[in-house]
This record gives sequence, C-alpha cells and structure tokens, in this order.
Amino acid sequence: MSLIPDDVIEQVREAADIVGIIGEHVELKRTGSDFRAPCPFHGGTHRNFAVIPRKGMFYCFVCHAGGDVFTFFMKKLGMDYPTAVREVARRVGITIPERGPTGPDPREPLYSAVAAAADWFARQLLESPEAQVARDYLTTRHLDLETVQPLGLGYAPKGKAFLDAMKGLGVREEVLLEAGLLARREDGTLAPRFRGRLLFPIHDLRGRVVAFGGRILGEGEPKYLNSPDTPIFHKGKLLYNLHVAKHAMRKAERAILVEGYFDVLRPSLAGIEEVVAPLGTGLTPEQAQLVKRHAPLVILLYDSDEPGLRATFRAGDELLREGLRVSVATLPAGEDPDTLVQKKGAAGLEEILKDAVDVLERKIQILDRKGFFGTLPGRRRALDRLLPTIRAATDPITRELYISRAAEAAGVRKDVLEREAGMRDAGSGMRPGPTTHPASRISPPVLPASAEKALLLLMLEGEPWRARVIEAVDPEELEFPPYRAVFESVADDAVLALDDTSARAYEQLKAEGLGRRDPNEMYELAVNWMEARRLERQLEQLDDQLPFESPERQASLIAEKRRVFDELRKRYPRYKIAKRRRGAPGT
Repeated sequence: MSLIPDDVIEQVREAADIVGIIGEHVELKRTGSDFRAPCPFHGGTHRNFAVIPRKGMFYCFVCHAGGDVFTFFMKKLGMDYPTAVREVARRVGITIPERGPTGPDPREPLYSAVAAAADWFARQLLESPEAQVARDYLTTRHLDLETVQPLGLGYAPKGKAFLDAMKGLGVREEVLLEAGLLARREDGTLAPRFRGRLLFPIHDLRGRVVAFGGRILGEGEPKYLNSPDTPIFHKGKLLYNLHVAKHAMRKAERAILVEGYFDVLRPSLAGIEEVVAPLGTGLTPEQAQLVKRHAPLVILLYDSDEPGLRATFRAGDELLREGLRVSVATLPAGEDPDTLVQKKGAAGLEEILKDAVDVLERKIQILDRKGFFGTLPGRRRALDRLLPTIRAATDPITRELYISRAAEAAGVRKDVLEREAGMRDAGSGMRPGPTTHPASRISPPVLPASAEKALLLLMLEGEPWRARVIEAVDPEELEFPPYRAVFESVADDAVLALDDTSARAYEQLKAEGLGRRDPNEMYELAVNWMEARRLERQLEQLDDQLPFESPERQASLIAEKRRVFDELRKRYPRYKIAKRRRGAPGT
C-alpha cells in the first residue's frame, strides 16, 4: 500500500471534526470544554469516555483506550492506519496523493512493540503495588492519577516483569532490543532498559509513542534516562509534547520552549498548551526547524541560573538561524515553570511571559548588570559575547537592529561592528562548516604554558573533563584573552563564533592535546593554581582599597589582608616561587 505524505496526514487530522465523527458511534454530552459518553470499547454504562476537541484526542478513564481520530477508526472498525486516514480524508473532502514505495512499513513491528510497552507501563502506574513509589512521587508534585492518565505516564518496575509481559504478548526480544526497550549487558544477556523509573511517553508528529524518558525514583544515576536512538526515534529530531502543542502553537502564534518534562506538563494542564521541550540535549537545528513549521515566535523559559542561561542563549542562537523571533522570559530565582504554575497558576506564568524580552536584549541586560560596559576591556569582552547572537540572526531586519543595539550598548561605531560581525557575507543564512574560519593574515598567537592552558587542554578532551573544568573555574578568572575566549566558546558550544586570534588558539590547543600527561594530575595542579591566583587577587583588591579608607577601616582591611596572605602561604607555599620564575599570569 502506498505511503501517505506526513503533511497530508496533518492536514486531514486538523480538518477532522473529532466530536462529530465519534458522535456518530456514541452519544456525547458536553462537560465543560470536553464531551463525555459511555466507553464504546469496554461497554461501560458510566460516562468515563472523554473526547477533548482542543487536543484532538479521546480517552477512557477505565480501560485507558486513547488516541486521535484515526486511532478511533482503527479500534472501533478494525482498520489499519492508512485505511483510517483515507476514511477520515473522504469525510472532510481531502484528496490523498499517493507516493511510493509500496508495501507494509518495515518499522511497523517497532511501533507496535513501543505501543504495547506504553500500555503496559501505564497500567503498572495505576495498578502495581511496586508503583506506589511513583504514585507517591506524583503526589509530592501535586499531580493525581486521574490528571496524568490521559498523558500516558507509566512506571517501569525493577526485575523481569516487563520481559515476561512482552513475551506473553508475543513481542520478540530482538524487536524490543531494536526499539530501545531492552539493553544488552556486558555478558550478552538482555535486561529492561528502564527499571524503577517514572516514564514519560515521547510521541512523533503523528501521535505515535516512539520512545520514553524515565525519571529515577530514589537513589541512582542518571536522574533522567531517555530511549536511545532507534529506527523510529531520533532524539535530536523530535520535541517533547509537539504532537499536542503544535495546534496551540499555530493558534497562539508562539511556542514556549522549556527544559524538562514537568515544565511542559504543568503549564499544559493549566491551559497554556503551546509548550515543548528538547529531549535531554541542547536544541538541535532539526528541532529549531520543527518549531519554525508551527510558530513564528519562540519564548525561552529556562532556569535563570548560569547553566540555564548558557542553555538559553545556545537555543536562542539556533532559533535565530532559522529566522525565528526569539524572546527570553525570566523566572524568579529558584523557580521553574512547574513550581511557578503550582504557586501562581496560568495567570502567574502569563505575567512572566508578557515581560519576555528579545534574546539579544537579555544578553545586554546580564552583561550590563555584571559591569562589562564600565571599562574598555569589559566592552570588548561584552561584544565577544554578543557577536554569536548577531551572527546567528539570518533575518535581515533583526540583524540590522541587533548591530545597532549592540553598537549603542558598547559605544562603538555601527560600521566597525558590522565589519567585525562579518555581516556583509552573512546575508545568505548559510551555516558555516565545522572548521570554517575566515582567512587571516594574523600570525598564530603565542600560547603561554600555564594553568589556564592546562585547563583548556582538559576541556578539549571532552566529557567528563569539560564539565569538571566548567564547574571549577569561572571564565572571568582566565587572564589571557584568547584562553578566556576559547573557554567560553567550548562551554557554550559556540566555537564557530571565535574571532581569528582565538580560533587559531583553539586550533593549536586541539592539535597539541594532552599527549602522555596525566589528566588527573594536570587538573589538580591547575585548579590549585587558579585558587591561589584568586587569593592573590583578593590581596591586590585589598591593597587598592587601603589608601582610600578611614584609619579604623584600614585596620580591618590590614587584618583581612594578613588572613588571606597566611592562607595563600599555607595552602600554596610554592605559588610565589614558581610565579617569580615564570612570570606569566596563571603559569
């Protein structure tokens, strides 16, 4: 049978009157914004069967049958998926163009296996005694079972119960392995991938469950575990909740991008449904393109701590490359979308969203708050941080506005900033390749051997060293400008935004590598040296303050200076000796 184009399926689904179609088979009565009836699948007499038109779905709270208008025909009339699509298309007057190849979809066994697993996991959450830990956890998040049932949340028990259940349903182990539901141990045996976790089903754009995200309950790592990439699931090409949110995104003409599963669920349950999230990774170009298909504006609603801000601006640049308008909403300290909506409801979240500012303006606010624009070196560093966002903007008007605003904030001429940003070659919106840096006559920088260099060499080795160095050192502490630029670009995954000098430093460091040096020893020595330099900077600051203070205040500062000096001498006795010998910052 010929395949039906995805965009046509979407067109049919959106044109279908799900209430009218299902109403031909059951007697629906309006209850608020939804419609209720006795379930046509398990033969109940109470109105436990709900049709939810704003989400284009139905759900039974007793037998847990659920899906969209196509699923209803499949369950009620025994149709396969293409036949159901054609039947709905006939009713709404849409002609379906055919395209090859013909024959059954070879991935169908994987879809069936994941669907069977999703149903089984959902039943465990409702019925299994072992799942009490998951039910209790949901209670702590102020979510009851009746609320989460239509969302398909489930529980993966420990042990072999999942394997036994799938075997009883006739699902072969090799299919479960290919679908990412089993994992192969080192000894070759197979075990369930998800054990002791609360599960969130991940859907494709057709609304089919293709993967899961699992949160550990109790001790254990990682906190969140996603299905691996499979023939039916690529985590960089889907967004959590997009199958539902896309309708609301088109209506609201905006998308709200958050970080986690609960950050999606809480606003959605409160009525703000245009919310999606990446799947445990930074936003990818493919995900940005998905958003662009459904909304012209994206509001980033990430945590306001340092990691959250880094993720915010990485996502913002990716979205700007797709020509989208991007704003940043700032949450109160210590809050996330889930907790904020719990406390203040949808109205409280809408107030935050209403105050969202453009992504470049948000960067400028943060840099201004940190005092970057108060000094000439600070302005240069501020521009280094603004340039990646300026370069990412492919919309010509947005790009022009960004250059004007950044020039105004940093006090530089617009034409100078335009040349620096390379804007005269950027109008095509093409992405630079992984090694493209403009040709330059600048000679390679001389890279001093130092603790700063050692830390960069470790960062360039990848994880876990990258994360350890980022956690241990603030980029402001790096005194050699090319090293600081490389540190920030690696931390922000923005190497392509480096200027000529810093890009050459990056390439030299990559080429040098660690060699035979012991990374653990390098890390310990370098971090100790950076800590000693922090103490030395404290001494310098105290020296700068002393001449301008009253005698009483001077006595206090001298005592503080003596304490810091003693700590430096005691903890790092060789620091001053080595510094005198080498003479370079951070050597």
